[in-house]
Amino acid sequence: LTVMGDAGMGLNVSPPDNTAQQDSLFSMTDVFLISLITGVFTYWFFFRKKKEEVPELPKMPSVAAPVRDSSFIEKMKKTGRNIVVFYGSQTGTAEEFANRLAKDAHRYGLRGMAADPEEYDLSDLSRLSEIDKSLAVFCMATYGEGDPTDNAQDFYDWLQETDADLSGLRFAVFGLGNKTYEHFNAMGKYVDKRLEELGAQRIFELGLGDDDGNLEEDFITWREQFWPAVCEHFGVEATGEESSIRQYELVVHTDVNMNKVYTGEMGRLKSYENQKPPFDAKNPFLAQVTENRKLNEGGERHLMHLELDISNSKIRYESGDHVAVYPANDSSLVNQIGEILGTDLDTVMSLNNLDEESNKKHPFPCPTSYRTALTYYLDITNPPRTNVLYELAQYATDAGEQERLRKMASSAAEGKALYLSWVVEARRNILAILQDMPSLRPPIDHLCELLPRLQARYYSIASSSKVHPNAIHICAVMVEYETKTGRLNKGVATNWLKNKVPNKNGSNSLVPMYVRKSQFRLPFKLSTPVIMIGPGTGIAPFIGFIQERAWLKQQGECPGTSLGTGAAAERCSDYLYREELARFHQEGVLTQLNVAFSRDQAEKVYVQHLMKKNKESIWKMVNEGNAHIYVCGDARNMARDVQNTFYEIVAELGDMSQPQAVDYVKKLMTKGRYSLDVWS
Repeated sequence: LTVMGDAGMGLNVSPPDNTAQQDSLFSMTDVFLISLITGVFTYWFFFRKKKEEVPELPKMPSVAAPVRDSSFIEKMKKTGRNIVVFYGSQTGTAEEFANRLAKDAHRYGLRGMAADPEEYDLSDLSRLSEIDKSLAVFCMATYGEGDPTDNAQDFYDWLQETDADLSGLRFAVFGLGNKTYEHFNAMGKYVDKRLEELGAQRIFELGLGDDDGNLEEDFITWREQFWPAVCEHFGVEATGEESSIRQYELVVHTDVNMNKVYTGEMGRLKSYENQKPPFDAKNPFLAQVTENRKLNEGGERHLMHLELDISNSKIRYESGDHVAVYPANDSSLVNQIGEILGTDLDTVMSLNNLDEESNKKHPFPCPTSYRTALTYYLDITNPPRTNVLYELAQYATDAGEQERLRKMASSAAEGKALYLSWVVEARRNILAILQDMPSLRPPIDHLCELLPRLQARYYSIASSSKVHPNAIHICAVMVEYETKTGRLNKGVATNWLKNKVPNKNGSNSLVPMYVRKSQFRLPFKLSTPVIMIGPGTGIAPFIGFIQERAWLKQQGECPGTSLGTGAAAERCSDYLYREELARFHQEGVLTQLNVAFSRDQAEKVYVQHLMKKNKESIWKMVNEGNAHIYVCGDARNMARDVQNTFYEIVAELGDMSQPQAVDYVKKLMTKGRYSLDVWS
């Protein structure tokens, strides 16, 4: 402070003439600064005006283009279409049905297009009446427990929220479901009901396809009544017999840069060589198999545990989620198809859509080779649908074989019965049909156009990310069976996974995968007890649940009571994760562990028998402890039997009538306390 005071006093004793000079200097500086500021402001003002005008020079086609692309109305007007068939599809079947209906339209002097609701603005449905003789058809699959498919989620949300006036809309709905599930065809029923509520006019009754029965026959039966209703409504007639119309044209590439050829990628070219997150159905992650071991001891079945390394992928998952894997077809089946059709499978080709306005330019990634298409992109192991048989019939040179194919593709009762016995029940795939019909030799490009896409397979994740943040575990059973024709059919994915041997340097151990989120979740409250019922590979998600609760216990948390009632197997030798479950039981993470071996004694014992044996403890946990119930496994028999057993326990110990017990369990489901992760 003394130094600063001395300096201040020194400034104050300056001579008078020095002060006058400073006053004059500041005045000149002020003038200079004002002039400078004025000049800069003037320059900025005019420069700013020019900059503002720049964005206005280009008109706005780049902004308008996406709007046009998302309007199916504008597209229909431009291409002369009057029928649009939307599909909500998870496995490709609903999309296939939509394409067949769109293709049918030409027989009645109409023009149709199949459309993915994810790609369009569905609020435009209110404008469809602008097009003469217009109709919207919805082929809607139900996924999981009454949920919409991924590509129909936005459409479902819009239907729930909108109050649009759809009084000018004419529509029809065909639902794809499975009666073994609790919410059979929930999505199809909802769309049909909601469109009517919004004022739309239903021109034909709701169709309900059942995949547990014969989905193909259900569709054909609905379709053969649907078109006459359309004809009557619009006053049109069929123009002739159904004819074969190619949707794609073949282009063979004789001189092509192999770096531009797809070799199995699902979306972006070379995405397997240059992996970039985020990873999803169109951009799967190539995970290394680090462990592949057999879970059961001996026995006829091969039950396996695989571990996929997801390090550096940024993939996150929770216990209860599903992992989807993209398998490959058996190379021997692919080679046999090539040999029968006399084709060089390494020919590089493209199948280009003849409809230049279509969003779907190719049936699968192109250009590619026939070998790649048959290996990675096309389903060659499932029995082909009737429309495929109809299209192929023209290539059978033997009159008897041609007639047989056309009959199976017809809507006649005799034809349906023949298709059911000769194709479906005999499990004849396309190779078996070609082998059993020597005169049937279609062009391979048309066959590739007709075959459906090979779909990803979903597995319940058998690990917890708390314990294994960089790995996803899979529990699966290898599918293998003999058909009525004596052929040995093998499951595509499980046989492919079985051969994925851990190998640090080879591609043989790589699995294209992504994670699909699930609603199958542990209770938010750690003190909430859980009851888990999972026969066979249904134990998979519960391994993740138990790992998570064990981890929480190690962290000093206090997990609630867990009752594992359903670690069931056909035989003791098929007891999965025996050591792990015994350890968790010993550590107190599992308070009860009940195991049933259905075939190790004269009288079969299933999980429902274990439930009845432990009915008092089950009822106490549910009624007094607010326990959450989880069921995973077979939907056709096990899940239904387990649910019926719960009805019995609730009725007996809760002193309720059967209808009251059913209502009690249904309310548990509504509250999220009774969850299912089942498959048929």
